Amino acid sequence: MSTISDTSRYWQQWADNVLEGQQLPDAIALEILHSDNESLLPLLQAAYTIRRRFFGRGVWLHVIRSAKSGLCPEDCSYCSQSASASSDITTYPLETVASIVEGAREAQSRQAIRYCIVTSGRMPVEHDLEVICDAVSQIKATMPLQICTSLGMLDAAKVKRLKEAGVDRYNHNLETSAAHYGNICSTHSYADRLRTARMVKDAGMELCSGGLLGMGESLQDRVELASSLRELDTDSVPLNFLHPRQGTQLENLQPMAAPDALRALAMFRFMLPSKELRIAGGRELILGPLQALGLYPANSIFTKGYLTTDGQGFEEDKRMIESAGFHIAEIVDA
Repeated sequence: MSTISDTSRYWQQWADNVLEGQQLPDAIALEILHSDNESLLPLLQAAYTIRRRFFGRGVWLHVIRSAKSGLCPEDCSYCSQSASASSDITTYPLETVASIVEGAREAQSRQAIRYCIVTSGRMPVEHDLEVICDAVSQIKATMPLQICTSLGMLDAAKVKRLKEAGVDRYNHNLETSAAHYGNICSTHSYADRLRTARMVKDAGMELCSGGLLGMGESLQDRVELASSLRELDTDSVPLNFLHPRQGTQLENLQPMAAPDALRALAMFRFMLPSKELRIAGGRELILGPLQALGLYPANSIFTKGYLTTDGQGFEEDKRMIESAGFHIAEIVDA
């Protein structure tokens, strides 16, 4: 690929191959991640043709509700809520049903299509599960929002109860490749994460599963994560970018460069062409003024903020989306 024109044709040919039903080979996915900055705009344009086929120019908004914060017994090295972290965060027990339902009304007012209820911890205890299920039932009875929950690992009985309460989608990120996972967590295994993800799919619920990039993984690890998510047939892929938090084991890592994050988004779009691809935590820090370019491969974002960090806010997100020529998708488009 000696010229920009050659580069454009090359990436567009692979996009066309994907749109014709060809599965992107891992070797080409790795080539995407190794590509240079001169190739970045042609790569994003090619990824956009795949995004446009399945999602048009709409951007789906999600709002996270951190319904229980901190005090987690797991030792995930990236997480400020982990037992191994000394980060200065606000901790609190599970919110009330009324608070969770009120959060859903706020999400609806921000044009969100999906409300994501998240709790810290290894697995929900009985009381927490009862509160979550009660809140979800009330939300589904009164609002058109789709509901995603992220409560840690599950067993088959808990999956069944969440589904019966009206949960549309369950989030359980793989985070990274199987080979790298042991470097970031020791209190549970990659196999544990896969087990919960597969139970969700087997129960007929949608699966939201993605990763956290920038944890010292190799480019091959990123490709293997995308390949594992493709094998799982995950419905939604949130891509987080590490925001090194003081007090965590990864606090001294350098944040990813914006072009590397954009190449990763493009690679995931090529690998998972019809799946919802969401720019998640770390978006503002890592992409900065290039955030709008992330919408060329990705079709959804979190707005309002994340679990323990603030976002740039709904109004700024709305301006960013519209100024780039995209629009906020309606619930009927989801």
